[in-house]
Amino acid sequence: MSDDAYREEPGDGLSTWTLDQLQTFIHDARGQQLEMARIAAQEQVYYSSHPQEARREWAKLSLLANRRMLNNAEGHSARVAQQEFMLRMWVIDRLGPDDTDPDWSPEALASDTLDALTFTPTQAADLAEGWRDLPIEQIRELRWHKNPTAHLESLIGYLAPGSVRERLVTWTATRPLLP
Repeated sequence: MSDDAYREEPGDGLSTWTLDQLQTFIHDARGQQLEMARIAAQEQVYYSSHPQEARREWAKLSLLANRRMLNNAEGHSARVAQQEFMLRMWVIDRLGPDDTDPDWSPEALASDTLDALTFTPTQAADLAEGWRDLPIEQIRELRWHKNPTAHLESLIGYLAPGSVRERLVTWTATRPLLP
């Protein structure tokens, strides 16, 4: 591969790139290229034949591509949040939590999730009661709260009793009410 090969539009071969090649590509990529890089890196995370530390490195790379999409205003914040939270939860579930790294810390994921939500569970539940009569923007906002909270049932099992855990438990009860 030439030094400039990563600048070309990636195709099906992106999944064969090394971690370093994909990382270099991500730093210069934009738009759909970032999404393709995120997916290619995330696919590597799922290979159980890779050593655990390598899988975490691939996960970090997927998170980097995902976060760059949001930072460059090229991705919808709800989709970016959902992708991030789900991958972080998957790593915590399958590869184990790591409280020395905020990406793999259940407490950090819990805080990040709560910080991303703009409604309280009570507000969301009240709005959801008559969601069919709401303007489309409010329905989207309720949906935004449903998608990035899909990981909460798994996450709760990693958290010590306390206010953060209780807030997430409340969200797990509210989530099925949302459109």
